[in-house]
Amino acid sequence: MKLQSTLRMKHFLFSLMAAILASIATQAADWPTWGGDGSRNMVSLEKSVLLDFDPGRMDEDEKVDMKTTKNVKWIAKLGSQAYGNVTVANGRVYAGTNNESPRDADKKGDRGIVMCFDEKTGELHWQLVIPKLGAGKVSDWEYIGVCSSPAIEGNRAYVVTNKCEVVCLDVEGLKNGNEGPFKDEAKYVNPKGQTAPLKKELDADIIWKYDMRDELGVFPHNVTSSSAVIVGDVVFVATSNGVDWSHTNIPSPNSPCWIALDKNTGELVGEDGSDAGKSAMHAAWSSLTYGKVDGKDTLFWGGTDGFCYGYPSKPVKDAEGFDIFKPLWKVDCNEPHYRVDKKGKKIPYATPPGPSELIGTPVLYEEKIYVAIGQDPEHGDGVGRLTCIDAATGKVIWKYTDVGRTISTASVADGLVYLAEYAGLVHCLDAKTGKLYWKHDSFSRIWGSTLVVGGKVLLGNEDGDLIILDHGKAKPKIKTVDMGAPVYSSPVVANGVLYVATQTHLYAIGK
Repeated sequence: MKLQSTLRMKHFLFSLMAAILASIATQAADWPTWGGDGSRNMVSLEKSVLLDFDPGRMDEDEKVDMKTTKNVKWIAKLGSQAYGNVTVANGRVYAGTNNESPRDADKKGDRGIVMCFDEKTGELHWQLVIPKLGAGKVSDWEYIGVCSSPAIEGNRAYVVTNKCEVVCLDVEGLKNGNEGPFKDEAKYVNPKGQTAPLKKELDADIIWKYDMRDELGVFPHNVTSSSAVIVGDVVFVATSNGVDWSHTNIPSPNSPCWIALDKNTGELVGEDGSDAGKSAMHAAWSSLTYGKVDGKDTLFWGGTDGFCYGYPSKPVKDAEGFDIFKPLWKVDCNEPHYRVDKKGKKIPYATPPGPSELIGTPVLYEEKIYVAIGQDPEHGDGVGRLTCIDAATGKVIWKYTDVGRTISTASVADGLVYLAEYAGLVHCLDAKTGKLYWKHDSFSRIWGSTLVVGGKVLLGNEDGDLIILDHGKAKPKIKTVDMGAPVYSSPVVANGVLYVATQTHLYAIGK
């Protein structure tokens, strides 16, 4: 009897430990790509997040005194602008920025930068230093830096650079040697006429590089902005192909709006077959979304022509023998009167009542797509629309027009949709019907996206506030934390830690 009792106790303890470990595994997770996974839904499965914190005080040299912080694990200095949203995987944290606070004294000046930090300490492991295109504001806007979120899988990171390239990086940097077929890192990091040395302990290791301008004739407008999604052996990225400085001419209308590359070799395996580039309003900035619909692998993309598209995950040969992804459906996400007035006259783009493209990423939730229209923030405010689409058929389930332009991606959780518009309002709607439950005005411009985690909705704004709202149908209680600088990127939670990137610093918040 004593032996049986002991065995039962051991079995109970083993089962309890297994349950605890399983619970931890489901609650704590990496955030390896923009939106967390291919659905791009900005919702964390972690049950709680520490929101009782103080980011501390900053001196004139933009250094934060850690003694003035509360519940901040570490702070890393970024450049002067940071639009590349944070991703976290395998003990490393990645962020895109510029080079206005150079980590390498030999590599100064305006560059795009991708930084890789240690998840526990915030120590910089390595950085990818990317020279400018030299085309000015028209294709590589000064001091914007890298707007892409690195997508991480295993020991590889996939990044879209400010030079309109897709690069595959070794997550170890050069510390474990120069791997892969690409061996010209020293030449790559130096603009013409410069010879800054490559540093094994600091520089990135490029495995392969695909130049979308050289290979496909892509003309990126202002910036190259897309975050990769990985499906099997293929990496999908948007090209940012668009208009020229006049906003009326499309230099490369036949170049693809998005492409598929072999993740191991960087070889082109297919391209968008929508012809959206021929009707580009601005630039192909929206990232692709992936998920299963009716048991089939399906891709989604928000078009520069104002349409949302659904695609199969495999390309087909067109009449000329090219591998293209032919759309299954497309939906105009603009109201008809945004495009043409009552007299049948075309309404000009970049005017308040005119049509918009899609910049935010489509979100896949319960076989529905949620996406909203918007424009470059430089164009100001204007009419918008949030659309819910049947992901299988392309049928519009509902639309919500009491919203302005947005460059944000929606969050959908527990039957609720959250969307921030550029003007500073946050909307909460019923995911099935589009019924509005509440609005909140932050009284500041919003560039980033909402994140739902632990019963809260988090987002940043241009005033530098991290806004914390209650998740639910009822009018929420509001809390704000002054982060000390504008927050243009989106908050992320990974493995129990909240990451907030301001324009100048990255904060890792947690006990």
